[in-house]
Amino acid sequence: MAVQKDLDAHYTVMDTIFRLSLGEKGAYSCARFDGDYSMSLEDAQLKKHKFIVDGCKIKKGTRVLDMGCGWGAFIDYINKLGAETCGVVLAKGQADACIKNGLNVKHMDSKEITPETFGKFDVVTAMGSPEHLCSVEEYKAGKQEEVYKTYMKQVSDLLPIGGRFYCQTMVFGPNMVKFEDIPFGKTNIWKKEFTNEELMDVICQVFPGSWLPYGKEGIIEPAKKYFKVISIDSGRLDYIETIKRWSKAFLKFNLKKYLYYVSLIPHYLSSKSFRDFIQRWNTDANLIIFEREIFEHYRIVFEKVSD
Repeated sequence: MAVQKDLDAHYTVMDTIFRLSLGEKGAYSCARFDGDYSMSLEDAQLKKHKFIVDGCKIKKGTRVLDMGCGWGAFIDYINKLGAETCGVVLAKGQADACIKNGLNVKHMDSKEITPETFGKFDVVTAMGSPEHLCSVEEYKAGKQEEVYKTYMKQVSDLLPIGGRFYCQTMVFGPNMVKFEDIPFGKTNIWKKEFTNEELMDVICQVFPGSWLPYGKEGIIEPAKKYFKVISIDSGRLDYIETIKRWSKAFLKFNLKKYLYYVSLIPHYLSSKSFRDFIQRWNTDANLIIFEREIFEHYRIVFEKVSD
């Protein structure tokens, strides 16, 4: 699983930029346009939240655990409905922002949650966090199936029979490359065109410590012992649109944000690792990898049927 330093490398480093671009409690997971790209990003995120509320039957008094809660957008949304919420996130920048904004969020590893930690819940949600469960090293050691079976058992233990679990995650798509063909750490990130194998190398550096499930089966199969699928749909095209909207938001002028960008110039000039960090984002690998169907994305509502 991605560890503290891995997630901090991605989420905490960009914390200030994110909050100045998308708001203090902005949503940093795929929005739900459902093909209507005339919608604003904010409305598409709200549509996603309403879909989860309806699919998981969340109402006043419903106890909800959001695993990998980001900057707390969904928690904030269902708080206004009267739900009893708890969020957990491993990236410290996100946890600090949530706590500062008055949300009931704990900075901890979600793997450590048991029924004794916070009690049981009526609903568990996970938007974007399931893709960080298995590391490259665990995959190479043949442990990916075990990792996801353990995860589904953990979620099941937190729910009663009939409780619901909303899982939103990236998975490898139909054009995923062979693992042995990926040039780990060898790609020239300063060139303009990349092979699929090179894109995977870049993505593994953008999201260190993470190796995705293979297709929707990589999520559904480990869950079968405990859950049935209520609904499932692909969010790949919505994710492409969401990423494009994020990119525009990060570039949109805001004096405080641009002063922050200027403050990073000395660090950019003095640190090769920071220059590489910025360049990896400039490759748009996270967008192209969905366009080429190397990655897919699924939104699944599960219902617990057995212990």
